Amino acid sequence: MKEFLSEDFLLQTETAKRLYFDYAASMPVIDYHNHLPPDEIAGNKTFENLYAIWLKGDHYKWRAMRANGVAEEFITGTADDFTKFRHWAATAPYTMRNPLYHWSHMELKNPFGITELLSEKTAEKIYRDCNAQLPGLSTQTLLQHYKVDVLCTTDDPADSLEHHRTIANRPFGTRVLPTFRPDRAMAVDNPEIFNSFVDKLSEVLHKDISRFEDLLSALQSRHTYFHEAGCRLSDHGLSTFYFTPASDKELDTIFNNARHHTAATPHENAQFKTAVLLAVCGWNQERGWTQQFHIGAIRNNNSRLLQRVGADAGVDSIGDWRVAEAMSAFFDALDKKDKLAKTVVYNLNPSYNEVFATMAGNFQDGTVPGKIQYGSGWWFLDQKDGMEKQMNVLSNMGLLSRFVGMLTDSRSFLSYSRHEYFRRILCNLIGKDVENGELPNDMAWLGKMVQDICYYNAKAYFGF
Repeated sequence: MKEFLSEDFLLQTETAKRLYFDYAASMPVIDYHNHLPPDEIAGNKTFENLYAIWLKGDHYKWRAMRANGVAEEFITGTADDFTKFRHWAATAPYTMRNPLYHWSHMELKNPFGITELLSEKTAEKIYRDCNAQLPGLSTQTLLQHYKVDVLCTTDDPADSLEHHRTIANRPFGTRVLPTFRPDRAMAVDNPEIFNSFVDKLSEVLHKDISRFEDLLSALQSRHTYFHEAGCRLSDHGLSTFYFTPASDKELDTIFNNARHHTAATPHENAQFKTAVLLAVCGWNQERGWTQQFHIGAIRNNNSRLLQRVGADAGVDSIGDWRVAEAMSAFFDALDKKDKLAKTVVYNLNPSYNEVFATMAGNFQDGTVPGKIQYGSGWWFLDQKDGMEKQMNVLSNMGLLSRFVGMLTDSRSFLSYSRHEYFRRILCNLIGKDVENGELPNDMAWLGKMVQDICYYNAKAYFGF
């Protein structure tokens, strides 16, 4: 019987161990998509306690606590930090076979060096021991500890990027770059969000935005501003792909209706999103950016918790919208005009894995290896089973060797253990094939392949 979380954790063959320890383990990290707050990086923040760095804002853990019967008072309510942590610790043993059990103990082991199992009995000691280390674990120290070479935050087009400028002027070893995320610019189905964005954008640019054309002009100006700040990525969180063309007159009507607090119909919403996305993607291609599409989440399902806690409360799930025809038409419209930039598509519904992987293969054009990427397991799928399925589908339908690898997609500075998790799973997958005689025992090539997937492919692909 193997020991839990031993040195050989998840590595089931000698070949897997060799691939991991000789090739993967020491590689730096390029975290090309996360939600870390740039102000906390710029300020080199330290955290007052383990709850603040580990549990506050972590909706994965909140979901588990609710499922374990913990009252909201002890999750997002007014209970003190240790009481909330103790309820999380009491929940932890019940998360066995949920990825949280692996992640949580990996995060305690690295960077804190704690190997005790988390439970209500060990909560006080673990809380105390971790708190004692926190003064030496600032945000910048942690990023260096995890060997993060580049990280890309997720930023609204109206953001000043002042914290990114501060970081650039005071380098500490990790490059921190913004990502252009214009989701609110397309939210005509939610006039409150849309109008808040347009008002803010107008204020930032000191410019009246009264027509659809004005909105595009303002977004293009911010695209330029982001580019000058080092941004090389856009990101788009969508329910599904859209391709419903519209006339300028129709787009103006949809814009004006939203400005007057009339929500767009589903058809109008698709028209508006199509127009904005085609414009942004064209700018991306012109500037050599990469674009990311996160597809398939149905968000804020529980209106009671949305009202009490707000967005990102842990009440999102996998959606089941039709996607293939619109995705094909959207990419084809860009490709026909030579406006299709490097693209990463992330799928949240595992029943569509092959749909996404085969669609990526349709639009490779020989200009860049793996130009259209079937992205890593995302959100509910960034666990062992989801990662293996994503890599197996990519292997069957495309080129795993050209994969740009894992990201954290996280708001926590302790989530870099997920890169270790991914690398162990990758090495185990390949190692098993070698020992089963399904791949040659060519360690030089396989080691290079592993290092490419862990680091070098992303470095070359994104061109930071």
